[in-house]
Amino acid sequence: MISFELGVEDLADTRFAVSPLHETVLSLRVLREPGLSALHLPWRRSVLGRLSALDTDLLMSLVAARRTLPDFLTPRPASFAPAFEEELAVVRQTSPDLVRRDLLATHAPDWLPSALHAATTTDNAPVVRLRDALCELLRQYWEAAIKPMWPQIQLLLEADMTYRARQLAMGGARLLFADMHPNLRWHNGVLYIGQMIGGHRVAASGRGLLLVPSVFAHKPAPPVSPEEPPMLAYPSRGVATLWVPAPIADATALVSLLGAPRSRLLSLLDEPLPTVEIARRLRVTPSAVSQHLRVLYATGLVTRARAGRQVLYRRSPLGDQLTGQRQSR
Repeated sequence: MISFELGVEDLADTRFAVSPLHETVLSLRVLREPGLSALHLPWRRSVLGRLSALDTDLLMSLVAARRTLPDFLTPRPASFAPAFEEELAVVRQTSPDLVRRDLLATHAPDWLPSALHAATTTDNAPVVRLRDALCELLRQYWEAAIKPMWPQIQLLLEADMTYRARQLAMGGARLLFADMHPNLRWHNGVLYIGQMIGGHRVAASGRGLLLVPSVFAHKPAPPVSPEEPPMLAYPSRGVATLWVPAPIADATALVSLLGAPRSRLLSLLDEPLPTVEIARRLRVTPSAVSQHLRVLYATGLVTRARAGRQVLYRRSPLGDQLTGQRQSR
């Protein structure tokens, strides 16, 4: 078990971030083990053909037998939503000593794969070449496998953060972590992360906690090294909707009454959703969604409530009756 000791100041400094580099690195687990998440099989099938020119042996060697990944490849995001190139530039500056430490810790107690053997040398030059080769390989992999899907991935992650902010506002840290994943437990100022291989305790000591929602994380993933500041990648909500086709409206009386775009929109609102998440699922622009929501709100078919900086929309009881739905509230 890994645990984070969080004081009052650390909780006050708890924040979220969206990291394209984290998603790129975490997706390697799914690429290597298709059985890890059946939800991502459509994505995996779609990208395999684009990777033939890449050194996939080196790429897959980054994932250890126990599914751990090197910490230096997932640095702490410096802003809310850094660009992939910004994060990769940080990795390119990693010291040889830290590259060695993280690669060895990732694969321990096993030996390093032959593709990473340079990390066992005391000479810095081979380690630097390996680091740079990994950065270039990850850049190519990002371009082929993640970047084309990044707009819808980012919208899903931002929708998750909106939901988490609402949980935090309603029930504090206890509700935030209780609803995040079964492996997480909050008790007396300590966040416990269960079902981990090995264990250590990290005192935040004023460094705060960074939460990074992830499409490709199958469970909460803290840094491997206890020397890293508290950071936690966790599985995002809504992943099951990510690779499915956009809903198709049928020719019903509801479509005739509202029009196809508004009837499809209304059917999505079983739970509170922000405009950006609705737009992602319908694959239209947020401005188009806003126009339809204004009409549906004015006619009493949806309700709205503010959560932080975003407004959440949900079908009203009248909207439930019109669509034939009965939602528990």
